[in-house]
Amino acid sequence: MSIVVVSGTGTEIGKTVVTAAVAAAAVAAGRTVAVLKPAQTGLAPDERGDVDEVVRLSGAKTSAELARYPEPLAPGTAARRARMPQVGAESVAEAARALAAEHDLVLVEGAGGLLVRFDDEGGTLADTARLLGAPVLVVVPAGLGTLNSTALTGEALRARGIEQLGVVVGSWPAEPDLAARCNLADLPEAADAPLLGAVPEGSGALDPAAFRAAAPGWLAPVLGGTWDADAFSRAAGA
Repeated sequence: MSIVVVSGTGTEIGKTVVTAAVAAAAVAAGRTVAVLKPAQTGLAPDERGDVDEVVRLSGAKTSAELARYPEPLAPGTAARRARMPQVGAESVAEAARALAAEHDLVLVEGAGGLLVRFDDEGGTLADTARLLGAPVLVVVPAGLGTLNSTALTGEALRARGIEQLGVVVGSWPAEPDLAARCNLADLPEAADAPLLGAVPEGSGALDPAAFRAAAPGWLAPVLGGTWDADAFSRAAGA
């Protein structure tokens, strides 16, 4: 895989930290990595964005942010309210292709969920993935309520003929409740795709060196790690 699109079932569920973990595992394996954020919302021009955090944690050397809007809204809405140019799915795909020509792996991190609109024409991250022919890695919450949104995201991908690489729990709690433990078995069924990792809550606060050392242990081999879903489930008491 030269391009992977990282989406999620919602916002504030750990997409950036998962993107950083995948990038860190790839860097540790000697791969060159670029991180692309189509649109960053809710930040001033001088504030650190998601791609900055991915680079800080992972050690990736290349990052790109195509647009930034001040209000914490969907990109299309934020751009319209700020009277700023919108980002289209095709322009995101073009940027990803350009980065892929010079890097072993390009990670495209979306904003919010899969079908959040980039522009008034209705372009989404799903459209970008389809244009690229790239698989989508879906980041999901651990607890109660995650199964429905995971199933809906999987259905949306299949309806568009887009490969779902798998799902990763974006913030695995230190003390998982019954729902979280049961979801380890139920998430792959809901997604109709494999469970490919679980990133411990608070991982983004780790020192970068500690993050990079630990990241492969949070991810399955297809993502460059050593994580095993069955062993993890047994250890969690699922």
